[in-house]
Amino acid sequence: MGYSLSVSMVVILLVALILSAFRILREYERGVVFQLGRFWKVKGPGLILVIPGLQQMVRVDLRTIVLDVPTQDVISRDNVSVKVNAVIYYRVLDAQKAIIQVEDYHAATSQLAQTTLRSVLGKHELDDMLAERERLNADIQKVLDAQTDAWGIKVANVEIKHVDLDESMIRAIARQAEAERERRAKVIHAEGELQASEKLMQAAQVLAQQPGAMQLRYMQTLSAIATDKNSTILFPMPVDLLSGIRVVKE
Repeated sequence: MGYSLSVSMVVILLVALILSAFRILREYERGVVFQLGRFWKVKGPGLILVIPGLQQMVRVDLRTIVLDVPTQDVISRDNVSVKVNAVIYYRVLDAQKAIIQVEDYHAATSQLAQTTLRSVLGKHELDDMLAERERLNADIQKVLDAQTDAWGIKVANVEIKHVDLDESMIRAIARQAEAERERRAKVIHAEGELQASEKLMQAAQVLAQQPGAMQLRYMQTLSAIATDKNSTILFPMPVDLLSGIRVVKE
């Protein structure tokens, strides 16, 4: 009786051991298998066999991971303090490197993203952070991708979400924008005056070729002024007419 019970227990243990050796990996998962502490191979997806006590497996997710970089205090090249946060999209390309080359690839990528964000943005001025985000995103992505390549990680995209300024800097930027608009208005007004003077010079040259045209233009101006009954018109007498009267008297 005792012998049969022992055999039954052994059989049950063997069956449980065999069942525990089978693992199922999803399509987006890979298993990094170690045999007696040494790397053996990367398995999956599907049904795989891992010998208990002899082999160990570490699951690795190959899907794209969205990493939210915490807000970082950045001092720009023109000595302006801003708060910047970003989001990074990356995925594991080589499961073996991601497990063997770095202790925790997710934490390592997060810390590297924070330091890279501060160092890259610190080389640019505030105007670049506000107006050229696409170029800055590409620069940060390039640096991160190069440094994480040894970990088997591909950084696909980097997006700067917010650049927060303090109230004093916002007021300074508003004053700068207002001064810029005033400068443009003055330039446009000056260009208009220049174009108007050029047209007047051309008109004067045309009128000078025909003396009668000047008189007609003068009469048109008087006619336009006469429409306003509140205006007093002083009509100058031509010098030629006065010379004629003087000759008659003599």
